[in-house]
Amino acid sequence: MYVSHISKVQKEEVDIAKNVWVQWLITKDQGAKNYAMRMFTVAPGAVIPKHQHPWEHEIFVLKGRGLIGAGNEEKEVSEGNFAYIEPNVPHWYKNIGNEEWVFLCIIPYVKE
Repeated sequence: MYVSHISKVQKEEVDIAKNVWVQWLITKDQGAKNYAMRMFTVAPGAVIPKHQHPWEHEIFVLKGRGLIGAGNEEKEVSEGNFAYIEPNVPHWYKNIGNEEWVFLCIIPYVKE
């Protein structure tokens, strides 16, 4: 078992976005073989631009309000909402609230 606290995990600026940070909560370093759990903090008005990957995303909103775009859809989300984004689908995110938008994003490790 591995247990820690968010205060012990370094915040890293997301390389494709300004005023967006990620914390890698659970990774292979803690023994996770199949999935990584990340927490994103998105400042008011900040955007993660359109991008895509060959892996799925599972998202759970902890705080704030955001817009999630995937393919030809956009959905507003807030605390308690969750979303699934299919592999290879272009997706993007925007904080549409007045406070930080915080969400968990779980992704699988891609098999080589």
